[in-house]
Amino acid sequence: MATKKGNASGSHVAKASMKDRPISTKHSIEICNHLRYKTVAWAITELENVASLKKAVPFKRFNNDMGHKAGMAAGRYPVKAAGQFLQLIRSVKANAEDLGLNASSLKITKILANKASNPFTGRRFRGSSKRTHLGIEVKEAEVKKKPVRTKRNVAAKVEESKVAVEEKKPEVKVEKEANVETKAETKTEVKKEKTGDSQ
Repeated sequence: MATKKGNASGSHVAKASMKDRPISTKHSIEICNHLRYKTVAWAITELENVASLKKAVPFKRFNNDMGHKAGMAAGRYPVKAAGQFLQLIRSVKANAEDLGLNASSLKITKILANKASNPFTGRRFRGSSKRTHLGIEVKEAEVKKKPVRTKRNVAAKVEESKVAVEEKKPEVKVEKEANVETKAETKTEVKKEKTGDSQ
């Protein structure tokens, strides 16, 4: 079963872990890469679809000689591992609720799978079995409020842009007038010099 871990310091983080799960470490690593930085609600629905063979998990690392699946490249249906990850995510969700976190806004910040010791079973024809350690950490995500666009806000922005454009235009005109005046002065000076030389 998953072990419960929580923070008494008041931080918005909840943890859970499972030891010596009888699942493939390679499958677990691919599932971790697929679920990392996703929301808990999305992860639960995704794993339920994998367990019912409705959707495959994309395999990006351990995919040697693996066939393509619908909507992706290499992929598989790791049903056994998906069941263990479902238990883990539901456990960390319950831990977060115990700590007073909002379960609807939980995001997976850390999820990992490590290879455990492989015990040998049997005597004469003994063989090793697969074992994997799982760990997860979720955090309460901050909900970003988007500014509400209303007709008044849009109209105010349009008026501000118009005012800014009107303020910029006179400066350009003044600069042009100054340039014209300097050119006129230089022309009159040149004409005076020519008349003086001719006399």
